[in-house]
Amino acid sequence: MTYDTVIFDNDGVLVGRTSFDVLREATQETFAQFDVTDLDPDHVEDMTIGATPAQVGDICDLYGLDPETFWRARDRTLSRAQQEEARAGRKTPYGDIDTLADLDTAKGIVSSNQQETVDFLLDHFDISDHFGTAYGREPTVESLDLRKPDPHYLERALADLDAESALFVGDNESDIKAAENAGIDSAFIRRPHRRDWDFNVYPTWDIDSLDDLHRVCSA
Repeated sequence: MTYDTVIFDNDGVLVGRTSFDVLREATQETFAQFDVTDLDPDHVEDMTIGATPAQVGDICDLYGLDPETFWRARDRTLSRAQQEEARAGRKTPYGDIDTLADLDTAKGIVSSNQQETVDFLLDHFDISDHFGTAYGREPTVESLDLRKPDPHYLERALADLDAESALFVGDNESDIKAAENAGIDSAFIRRPHRRDWDFNVYPTWDIDSLDDLHRVCSA
């Protein structure tokens, strides 16, 4: 199979992941912006990673918050926390990202992180020239239903790049499932946090570095 397009997840694939403690602290800060400080720790956890629209609605009801207003503030606060991690050198690109410069395919990004975060990282690390399109989430509650494994943003990226034969590179099961849902092949990259990960889904390719894509894309 020869691919004319490769789409990448961002965090854990192109750049390092953000510490969960940083994200949780930013979530607590968001609640504090609305003068909510007496928090159930489980609610902080729920709003930090993997929140669903129903959870956002239920938790906001408990604290007397408007869900859309709260979520926009939450996304803005978590994005700025991640930007600070990048400025401080604690969130950086993986060392093999430079190998993408001579990968002879169209390239794009699809992330479940905020669009603001994706745009900042591309600009801050001066890597935007590698990619023809890049999608993150809008800062809305509704966007949570469009995260991977939903193929919504992946399909938009594929359309932008006029892809005919595409590959999606990720480090999570949701990435592999999103590729399946979009009808394209997938590659699972074994970054250090995924070195010993056992699959519950099966990618088309199992790779150790971005450099392996030169072999995969010409196989």
